[in-house]
Amino acid sequence: MNRRTFTTTTLAFLALLFATMLPQSGFAQGTPLLGTWKLNLEKSKYSPGPAPKSGTTTFEVAGLGLRITAEGIDAEGKPTKTDFGEILFDGKSYPVTGAPAYDASSYKLINASTFEYIRTKAGKVVQTATSVVSSDGKTRTLTTTGVNEKGQQINNVAFYEKQ
Repeated sequence: MNRRTFTTTTLAFLALLFATMLPQSGFAQGTPLLGTWKLNLEKSKYSPGPAPKSGTTTFEVAGLGLRITAEGIDAEGKPTKTDFGEILFDGKSYPVTGAPAYDASSYKLINASTFEYIRTKAGKVVQTATSVVSSDGKTRTLTTTGVNEKGQQINNVAFYEKQ
């Protein structure tokens, strides 16, 4: 391989690398998910319940994707903190800490305002969810089905307002 071929190959590789990184980076910067979302309990439905006393979820740009953290007070009045870590919308499983019902999640982007995820515990699917940001960007609905940490069937619709 001569020097000219090597340089051309290197430049082509760098261009390809940059091109594949750009869409993900652009998504993270422009997503309506970014920011802090507060749970509105009056508009939310938790089945079988009981509902938490409060909840706040924060989405931040992290690397080429997002970092998601959720804090609140559970139904018994105990503080909660779930760290979803840095995630990409690539369908791969990412570890989650602080969630008794699951220990990992994978994420799939449907469009700029909607994503789906699958929550697993020890590799077994326990919940599926869809997060949808309203067209005006002021509210977000999180619909979750599956089982909770007690093995009870859940069907929750959590309504959040952007702060």
